[in-house]
Amino acid sequence: MKWKLPPKIKIYEALGCVGDKRIDVSGNEAKVFSSSKGKFYSVEYNESTNAIMCNDNGSYWQGYLGYPSIAFLMLKGRIKFNQESAEAFKDVKWKDLNTKFKRDYWKTEEFALEKAREKGMDISKLLEDINSIFEQIKKLNMDLLGEKIKPPQGY
Repeated sequence: MKWKLPPKIKIYEALGCVGDKRIDVSGNEAKVFSSSKGKFYSVEYNESTNAIMCNDNGSYWQGYLGYPSIAFLMLKGRIKFNQESAEAFKDVKWKDLNTKFKRDYWKTEEFALEKAREKGMDISKLLEDINSIFEQIKKLNMDLLGEKIKPPQGY
């Protein structure tokens, strides 16, 4: 079974995760802390079968490749990205933003891009990188690794 494509906001979140260094990779596994740091997700990966599993909400409930998996694939070199893009979304509290904007990802995206602009980031380059990452995710066409795992509780 294949993972669905994520909403693009999940790429922003993955970049923020990398920028914040909230991911501990050990071989083909990782521990990814939420932006609130109140919980963590587990990622497991098998390169030979092109399969990955994570217990984040998007992966479990919606069936798309979630931000922890995307961040993992970035750090493993399967998805190329610009480190400056990760810095652009450093210190963003995604859970708070998604709650504030009632899961309106478009508003969350606009807010995050405005914060990146305030940091002096080149927004056109940033969007180019995000689109490139999205295209790479499409090409990877990842499979699910085993059964879905229920997400952790907490903020």
